[in-house]
Amino acid sequence: MFAKLDEVQGRYRELNSMLADPSVASDPQQYQKLAKEHAHLQEIVDAYKRFRAVEEELEDNKSLLSEDDPELKEMARAEIARLDAEREELEERITRLLIPKDPLDEKNILIEVRAGTGGDEAALFAADLFRMYDRYAANQGWKVDIVEASETDTGGFRQIVALIEGDDVYSKLKYEGGTHRVQRVPETETQGRIHTSACTVAILPEAEDVELDLDMNDLKIDTYRSSGPGGQSVNTTDSAIRITHEPTGLVVTCQDEKSQHKNKAKALKVLKTRLLEQKREAQHQERAAERREQVGSGDRSERIRTYNFPQSRITDHRIGYTTRRLEDVLNGDVDEVLVPVHEHFQAEKLKALNDE
Repeated sequence: MFAKLDEVQGRYRELNSMLADPSVASDPQQYQKLAKEHAHLQEIVDAYKRFRAVEEELEDNKSLLSEDDPELKEMARAEIARLDAEREELEERITRLLIPKDPLDEKNILIEVRAGTGGDEAALFAADLFRMYDRYAANQGWKVDIVEASETDTGGFRQIVALIEGDDVYSKLKYEGGTHRVQRVPETETQGRIHTSACTVAILPEAEDVELDLDMNDLKIDTYRSSGPGGQSVNTTDSAIRITHEPTGLVVTCQDEKSQHKNKAKALKVLKTRLLEQKREAQHQERAAERREQVGSGDRSERIRTYNFPQSRITDHRIGYTTRRLEDVLNGDVDEVLVPVHEHFQAEKLKALNDE
């Protein structure tokens, strides 16, 4: 740990010099990136300074134990106990801060919610899930931009795709990918029987242009007239866009905007994000051992959570966590289930770091 801290201090000093460089200050994007890294490292450096100060105070108080004054020795023992506890807390905090940060954490995301088994009830639950994330995003001050939505006549979604932009979006929602199961009595159920339905959620970090070289010659771009549920026309111009990436067969549509140019820009952003996810997935397959350690990384076949309406209960199956605040969570208080999951995986990373 201490060798790593020496590296951190060296990088911290380097960043101090870089941030004082006028050429860096004149580039807002680079300056912001370096300033964010500097702030993170400063937290580690400050904690390490306090850690060393505590160790010095401990040595000073231990030396007092050899004194003849009983009152002084008792005071030293009490101070040693306090300092030992603080030292332990600081060591744990520093270790936690040294956990390598996921480079994707600061990215915006593409969220895809799709109805699975359960017909209309699954589509209605897909709408509930998307509304939950939409309200959570509003609470976080994030921007939600719907790209594609396939509605049902009952008010549900066969699928809905949106871009969410803001601070640390991927960091907060990256463990939400997987199968979400619901148990409740559908409105159409006359005998009061509980039905089980499911939806899948995918969380994809947004691709940046520098990460993916997209050849526009590989794209087939079609325009058409957008429509709503039941084929009802919602636009009188050919503003909807369909982009087909011919090498992979990936198809992206966007009809949310009235402007063809805006729909095209959105569709391209979604296509790049999906292509980059394919690329990352291929890399993960090559690193099978690493992938096995990634629980809840977005595999849609994995059932991660059950929402039981009759008991107002949500259970996260990955960590065995249960809360009875189902209504609050669906109304946007998603931290009730996000925080325990993050703490679990943070503890796993901390354990792996200590085992090295």
